[in-house]
Amino acid sequence: MKVLLPLVLGGAILYWMYRDFDFSLLNQTLQQDMNWWWMLLSLPFGVTAQVFRGLRWRQPLTPLGEHARVSTSISAIFLSYATSLVIPRVGEFLRCGILKRYDDVTFAKSLGTVVTERAVDTLVVIVITLTTILLQMPMFLRFFSTTGLHINDIFSRFTTTGYIVTFICIVAMLILIWILVSRMDIYKKVKETASNLWQGVISLRMVKNIPLYIAYTLGIWGSYFFHFYLTFYCFEATSHLGIGCALVAFVVGSIAVIVPTPNGAGPWHFSVKTMLILYGVETNAALLFVLIVHSVQTSLMVLLGIIGWRILARSRRIHPEKVESDN
Repeated sequence: MKVLLPLVLGGAILYWMYRDFDFSLLNQTLQQDMNWWWMLLSLPFGVTAQVFRGLRWRQPLTPLGEHARVSTSISAIFLSYATSLVIPRVGEFLRCGILKRYDDVTFAKSLGTVVTERAVDTLVVIVITLTTILLQMPMFLRFFSTTGLHINDIFSRFTTTGYIVTFICIVAMLILIWILVSRMDIYKKVKETASNLWQGVISLRMVKNIPLYIAYTLGIWGSYFFHFYLTFYCFEATSHLGIGCALVAFVVGSIAVIVPTPNGAGPWHFSVKTMLILYGVETNAALLFVLIVHSVQTSLMVLLGIIGWRILARSRRIHPEKVESDN
């Protein structure tokens, strides 16, 4: 179900978007109308984003006494992103398992650092979103009006009684889970795992080189943006839109990928396409843009996953000793 449902959801959205699309335009664009040099120029930023993420991941692990090799960390990131194309979010657990298998890094601690970095990335997305909204407020209002998304309408469906009942159910469920876990023989093991997980979560405060951590974070998100922005120059319809439009489309696309479909397929296409249309791009041109850009960037993730898998296949496993230096 974890594999099937995201695929069905993403496929249904894509079918709805492209049900009347003339795919002969796709061949013409790929062979004649596209500037592939700009696309090639954008691809290295897709690589550096994942490399910076791998390098940043190692920093909070070191204060915990865990020493992952650079090659293992980066390869784990490559493989985790490729795997998440099949089962959304599973890559987060996979990369922790890779560090455990190859560098004997405690799984729970590495998972805790993943939680930490996701919190940091969420904060970055919030800052970028708020800044972009302030700069492009009229366009965001048009986007929500066009798509019919109104937060007030969503919350208006809940009555006071509904809120109370929902809260009681959540509390009761948590109490039940606590009772069941406390009565199990593995309670101590679960408690130990939770403790290791918490150590990973709070590890950020123990990072020795905070400026470097910030630099890696900026490198990650700067790479993400330029990986997307440079593709605007591949197409005549988007080459004139400028960095303001790119920021807005980048923000709505980043929010859309929260929906659990493979690499945001479907929701990302819809949100970015809608924003481009609001900026005056013709519908077919917008559909071509999101289809080609998303396909190329997804193909890059698959390629990096294969590279990461090959590197790990040739890597020497470290067990049970820890690695004290980079390879």
